[in-house]
Amino acid sequence: MTKQELRQHIRRQKQLHAGDDSTVVIERLKQHPKLRSARTILLYNALPDEVQTQSLINELAFQGKTILLPKVIDGSMMEVRRYTNTKNLAAGVYGILEPIGEPFTDYASIDVAIIPGMAFDNKGHRLGRGKGYYDRFLSQLTSKTIKIGLCFPWQLVDVVPTDKNDISMDCVIC
Repeated sequence: MTKQELRQHIRRQKQLHAGDDSTVVIERLKQHPKLRSARTILLYNALPDEVQTQSLINELAFQGKTILLPKVIDGSMMEVRRYTNTKNLAAGVYGILEPIGEPFTDYASIDVAIIPGMAFDNKGHRLGRGKGYYDRFLSQLTSKTIKIGLCFPWQLVDVVPTDKNDISMDCVIC
């Protein structure tokens, strides 16, 4: 199956699973020892069809962890900015709430990166939406950053096709 065919398959599955509850997936993520010990965490504000993360973002920020969220800056790049509270968010290019403020550039301090995707496999391969934002950004992180893919169980597939630019996850939680 090609990447495009897999994206089409996942889009059909999303229609069948619309409104799935994210609670179980988020609870599993919260038990991950690397997340529990992390000080600086890259997360994402979810689109309606992704595992919802807003309550986790607020919870981790309340615990004193540094939370970073992506901001799309042009047609091909994203940067990260620090999240402080819901008042420092504004709708971005795709309608996703993104932090306002200065870019965060100390990539070496990012302990854990929680990454959405359309599909993942058990080898940590990730299928994104096709724009390459995350792959380009993740290629700038150090090897010490733990990359965790986050998805619903039906998004875990046998094989995700990959190419040389794709960045794999260290683990996938669904």
